[in-house]
Amino acid sequence: MVLCAVECNVWQKATKNYEKAVQLNWNSPQALNNWGLALQELSAIVPAREKQKIVRTAISKFRAAIQLQFDFHRAIYNLGTVLYGLAEDISRSGGPMNAKEVSPDELYSQSAIYIAAAHALKPNYSVYTSALKLVRSMLPLPYLKVGYLTAPPVGNPVAPHSDWKRSEFVLNHEVLQQINGVEQRHFLPSLSPKSRDEISRSSIRIEVPNIISVSACADLTLPPGAGLCIDTINGPVSWLLSLGNLWTDGLMPSD
Repeated sequence: MVLCAVECNVWQKATKNYEKAVQLNWNSPQALNNWGLALQELSAIVPAREKQKIVRTAISKFRAAIQLQFDFHRAIYNLGTVLYGLAEDISRSGGPMNAKEVSPDELYSQSAIYIAAAHALKPNYSVYTSALKLVRSMLPLPYLKVGYLTAPPVGNPVAPHSDWKRSEFVLNHEVLQQINGVEQRHFLPSLSPKSRDEISRSSIRIEVPNIISVSACADLTLPPGAGLCIDTINGPVSWLLSLGNLWTDGLMPSD
């Protein structure tokens, strides 16, 4: 009991120190991530009645860190783990207290998405690989996101506006892929590598690890609408957003 109180006091001091660090350097994703980690550790040793509030505060710090640096894999992974822990806690307590709360299944799914995103950014990290094996079955497979974007013809990003077409795209933790028809979407996961390569040559495909940054953009070369610019190691790609922030959320995790 005494040891627990001492440990609790240590982590409480740590959270206050990290809070001060963020106040001094509010745009530091590392400081926010450290604050979230300290809160996560504190949540593991406080009384049960205090735990969820601290956990949700930790979640907000990890998300704030990711908003400052969308490819900050440590914060992305930590967010996945804290969401997983929250799902476990809610499951043990018998489910959400009210209809407004997120269900354990949804939390598990969110956790899996963030862990998969961290793994996509750092596929050689053994910790991420092990965690992904644990949560892979919880991913909303075969795709994390499915929706429509208005895009130029393949290989012609400066095509006339009249040539830009609205088409379906799918996103998983490996690739953002343009899909030509519902049947292709359903059968794509089971296609051979050769068949996938053939599809890739005739459609837009971006490997997630090749993405450098994602941002909203407004450019006279784009048709009217809300623009989304994905900067890759092969150069920038711009599309129109057709469904609000659906793709921004998928490619750049946020609240």
